[in-house]
Amino acid sequence: MRLWSLHPRFLDAKGIVALWREGLLARAVLRGQTRGYRHHPQLQRFRQQTAPVSTINAYLKVVADEAAERGYCFDRSKLGPARGVTPVACSRGQLDHEWRHLLAKLQQRDPARYRELRTQLPQPHPLFRIVEGPIESWERP
Repeated sequence: MRLWSLHPRFLDAKGIVALWREGLLARAVLRGQTRGYRHHPQLQRFRQQTAPVSTINAYLKVVADEAAERGYCFDRSKLGPARGVTPVACSRGQLDHEWRHLLAKLQQRDPARYRELRTQLPQPHPLFRIVEGPIESWERP
C-alpha cells in the first residue's frame, strides 16, 4: 500500500488507479471493515488524526478530482463525508523520499512522464502541510 504524500497530478495512469484502489482499502481498514492491513505503517498518520475516516475521505476526494480531470470515472459514491479535517503534517524528507521513489518507478514504466517530471519540484497532496524533518518513522526505506 502506498498512500502518496505527493500531489496525485504527478502519478501516471497506473499510479493514480492504484492510489484510488489502495486509498479505498485504507478507508475500509480505518472503518474496521477488514482483517488484513490493520497494522500497515502508512495508516499511522491517518489514525493520528481526530477524524481518521474523514481525513482519508478528504484525501480520496483530491484523487478523484485529479482522475476526473484526466477523464477517468472513479466511483465517487464510495467517498464519505470529510468533516473536521485539518491539514496533516508531512516532513520534507518524506516528500523528497517519495519523489525519488516515484521518479524511479516512472523511469521504468513511463519514460516520457519521467523526462517531463525529473526537473520539477515535488508538491504535496493538498491534505498535507510540509514541515522540516527526515523521512517519517513509519516509512519503510
